[in-house]
Amino acid sequence: MNSIGKLLLFIAMGALNLPVAHAQTVQELETRCARGDARGCFSLGVMYSNGEGVRQDKSKAVELFTKACNGGSATGCFNLGRMYDKGEGVRQDKSKAVELLTKACDGGFALGCTLLGRMYDNGEGVRQDKSKAFELFTKACNGGNANGCLHLGRMYDKGEGVRQDKSKAVELLTKACDGGNALGCSYLGMMYERGEGVRQDKFKAVELYTKACDGGFALGCFNLGRMYVTGEGVRQDKSKAVELYTKACDGGFALGCFNLGRMYDFGLGVPQDKFKAVELYTKACNGGSATGCFRLGAMYANGEGVRQDRNRAIELFGKACDLRNEDSCKAYAQMKGGAR
Repeated sequence: MNSIGKLLLFIAMGALNLPVAHAQTVQELETRCARGDARGCFSLGVMYSNGEGVRQDKSKAVELFTKACNGGSATGCFNLGRMYDKGEGVRQDKSKAVELLTKACDGGFALGCTLLGRMYDNGEGVRQDKSKAFELFTKACNGGNANGCLHLGRMYDKGEGVRQDKSKAVELLTKACDGGNALGCSYLGMMYERGEGVRQDKFKAVELYTKACDGGFALGCFNLGRMYVTGEGVRQDKSKAVELYTKACDGGFALGCFNLGRMYDFGLGVPQDKFKAVELYTKACNGGSATGCFRLGAMYANGEGVRQDRNRAIELFGKACDLRNEDSCKAYAQMKGGAR
C-alpha cells in the first residue's frame, strides 16, 4: 500500500477512536462483524487492507468495508469509495466511488467531503462542477479537515468556483497549515514570499517553508533551499541549500534534483563534481524536468562528466523540447542541422 493509502486508512481509524487493530484478535472482530457491528467490520477491513495480523487481501477488505458501510459506518463508506476510486480489490469505478464518498460525507466524515470535492473539482466519476467542489471543500474545512481547508484556499486563490479573494485564501491556508497540512504551509509560504493576500514577508515565508519541509513535503524543502541560496529571509548559506535540495530530490521533486545538480555542476556550497551533476540531471530529466533534460543534453554534447555523445545529446534536447523548453528546441534544431 502506498503512503497516501496508509494515511487515509490511519485517519479513518483515528476518526472512530479505535484502538490499534493488533490489540484485538481477528476472531473477536469477526464475531463482532457477524453480529452486525459496523465498527468491527471496519476494523477487520483495515487489517485485511493493510495485511496487519492477517494475510493482505484487498478483495476481502472490500467485502468488509461494504458491510461496514451498509451498517452505517461513514468511514467504511469512505474506505470503500477510495478502493473503487483506485481499483483496489475491485474493478475501478469512479461513479461508484462518488456515490460512496457522498454517503461518507453525508455521514459526517470530513475527509470524505474532501475527496468527493476533488472528484467534482477534476470531473472524475461525475461531471466537473467547481461550485459543487467549493461547497464540499467548505463542508470539509468546517468539519476540521485541514486538506479541505487547503483546497478551499486554493479555490479562493485561483478564483475557481468562487470570486477570487487572496486574503481569504491566506486565512484558509493558515488554517490548513495550523492543522498540520505541510502542503498548506508551503502554499502559504509562497503567498508571504510574493506578498499575495498579505504583506510580503520573506522571514515568514522561510518559517513556513521550514514547517512544510519538516513535515515531509519536498516542495517546501525546495523552496527553503532557494531562500538559502539567495539569502532572502535568512542568512545566505549555500551548503544548507545543498542539504535542502538533497531532501527535495530524495522526496521525488524533480526540480530539486535539477537545482542540486547545478550546485554540483558549478561547485556551489559543495566541491564541484561534474559526474555527480550528470547523475542528478539524469534523475531530474527522468522525473519530467525539462531544464534537467536540457542541461543533461548539454553535458553530453560537451563531454562534461560523461563521455561525449552527440546522438544522446540530440535525444535529450528533443525530450526537453517536447517538454516545452525553448532553448532545447533551438539546440535540437542546430544539432540536427549539423551545427556544432
